[in-house]
Amino acid sequence: MNTITPIRPKWDGTMTDRERFNRQMHYQPVDRCFNMEFGYWEENFKQWRLFTANRIANNRDADRFFSFDKIENVGAPAMNPPFPNTVISETETMRVMMNGDGLLAEVPKDGHDTIPHYLKSSIETPDDWKRCKQERFRRDDPVRRIDVAALQKAHPPTRDYPLGVHCGSMIGKVRDMLTFEGLAYACYDYPDMVEDMVETRCVLIEDFLEQVLGAIDFDYAAGWEDICFKNGPIVSVDFFNQVVVPRYKRIGAKLHAAGIDLWYTDCDGDVRPILPGFLEGGINCLFPFEVNGCAHPSELLDTYGKDLRIMGGVDKIQLGKGRAAIRAYLETLVPLVQRGGYIPFCDHRCPPNVDENDYLYYLDLKEQMFGMKT
Repeated sequence: MNTITPIRPKWDGTMTDRERFNRQMHYQPVDRCFNMEFGYWEENFKQWRLFTANRIANNRDADRFFSFDKIENVGAPAMNPPFPNTVISETETMRVMMNGDGLLAEVPKDGHDTIPHYLKSSIETPDDWKRCKQERFRRDDPVRRIDVAALQKAHPPTRDYPLGVHCGSMIGKVRDMLTFEGLAYACYDYPDMVEDMVETRCVLIEDFLEQVLGAIDFDYAAGWEDICFKNGPIVSVDFFNQVVVPRYKRIGAKLHAAGIDLWYTDCDGDVRPILPGFLEGGINCLFPFEVNGCAHPSELLDTYGKDLRIMGGVDKIQLGKGRAAIRAYLETLVPLVQRGGYIPFCDHRCPPNVDENDYLYYLDLKEQMFGMKT
C-alpha cells in the first residue's frame, strides 16, 4: 500500500463514521455531515499537481489523501471468467479491443479517459447467450463460494465505518454486454433472452446474499444500474417495471429480512421515469445523482420526502466555473443536508477541467457549511 500523507485533517466529529452514516441516512440528528467524494477522472491523477507531487494514483489513495470518512462494501463476481481483454486491430491513433464484457470497442491509444466507441457485442442471439451463460454464469462455479470467515475478520462487528453488501446489477450490466443499441433492439427482438439475462443475475445475487446475510452485520446495500441518460431510461418503463422490478423485490425481501432498509443504486442520467419502480422494488437511495442529466436534488427530495435518500448531486459543471459558482451551488444544498437523508458530493467523478485549487476551496467550503460547528 502506498504511503499517503494526508493533505488535510479529518473533519472533527463526536460520532464514528458508521454511526454518523446510519443516523444521517435515517433522518436522525448527527454531529456533522458524512464527508465523502465519488472520485476523479484518470486525467486528474496525471494533471493535478497535488496528486502527482504526492504520488496519488487512484481514488482509494485520494480518499486517504483528503481524509474522507470511510465507507466500504463487499460483493461477488457475476461473470466468471470474463471475456479475455485482447487487441483485435489498431491504427496510428486507435485500437479495437475486446473487453471483459465481450464487446469490441474502439479506444484511443493515448489512453485518455473517454467512453469507448462500441462496435459489436459477442452476444447478439439467444444461442450466443446460451453459450455465454453455460461458460461464464454457472451457479456451481467455485468462485461463488464466499469465504465468509475472511469477510468477518476483515470487517468485524466492532468496526467504526459503514459496510455495504453489493447487490450487483440486474439490467445495467446486461446493457454492458449487449451495448446500448443492442439492448434496445433485444428488448423487442429477443425479450425472453433479455429477461433470462436479468433472471440469471438475480439468482446469482440471491445465492451470494444467502451466504453473507446474517453472518455479517451490513449497514446498507448497494447496486449499479447505469441504464439512463439525459432523456431517461434506455429500456421502456413498461419493460423495466415488468422484468426488472420483480427481481428487485426478491432481493429487497432478503435485505429487509436481514434488517437492511437502505439500498442505493448507481444510475446516471434522468432516473425520474423509473424512480417509482426503484422505490417499489426496495431501492430507496440514488447515487451519484447527476444534476444536469436529471434535476436539482431538492426536486426529488421534495417530491418523495423521507421515502427517498440521495448521495451526490453537487453539480460538476458548477465546480468548473470558479469559486463564486461553487459557493452559490453549495448554498442551495444547505437545507437538504439539514433535513437528513442527503450526503453531498460531486455528481460523478470530478473532471480535470476543475481547477485543483478551486477543488480545495470546495472541500474547505463543504467543511465550513456541513462540518461540525464549534
